[in-house]
Amino acid sequence: MIILGLTGSIGMGKSTAAAMLRRMGVPVHDSDASVHAMLADDRAVHGEIEARFPGVVGAEGVDRAKLGAAVFGDPAARRDLEAILHPRVRAAAEAFIRFHRRLRPPVLVLDIPLLYETGGEDRVDAVIVVSAPAALQRRRVLARPGMDVARFENILASQVPDREKRRRADFVVETGLGKSYTFRRLKQIILSIRTAVQSGPPGTTDELFPD
Repeated sequence: MIILGLTGSIGMGKSTAAAMLRRMGVPVHDSDASVHAMLADDRAVHGEIEARFPGVVGAEGVDRAKLGAAVFGDPAARRDLEAILHPRVRAAAEAFIRFHRRLRPPVLVLDIPLLYETGGEDRVDAVIVVSAPAALQRRRVLARPGMDVARFENILASQVPDREKRRRADFVVETGLGKSYTFRRLKQIILSIRTAVQSGPPGTTDELFPD
């Protein structure tokens, strides 16, 4: 089983790519969904977050707007939050991998927004980076509810630059050329890996993403 990491900077189309991979029958673990579930339902997480960021936890769980305001522009606060969440997200991903190893799919995907920022490339066999022109990225992100230029630029500053992600990736998927193109490119990647895993001798996949 080949484990792929899926990542990309904000607004690059990662969620769309993950949905397409699921349509192809690829198991995908969504790190963002794990975080959202923790913020809504995990009382241990609530306790740690409330202790560090008083006033952000209510009857419905963590108020994400308040939490976002508490860490906005504060690198130390962001690191403290990541120290609470990231180990739990990693544990959830590892459980996902263990479960699917029994099912033996040829390929599995970990959708990790901060893959390079957290050293996540060491946990996967290869990385897919989704990318788009900066102007399109900016337009996509600023169209989101509650987003403004300052918040967008703060998020960008906390992420590895797109050009560096592209350089380090095993596969780059351009999402600015339309959804049909994105789907075809992802399908090509997955088909090549499935074919190598299912029909080739051990080591065949090395040619797909050499060290």
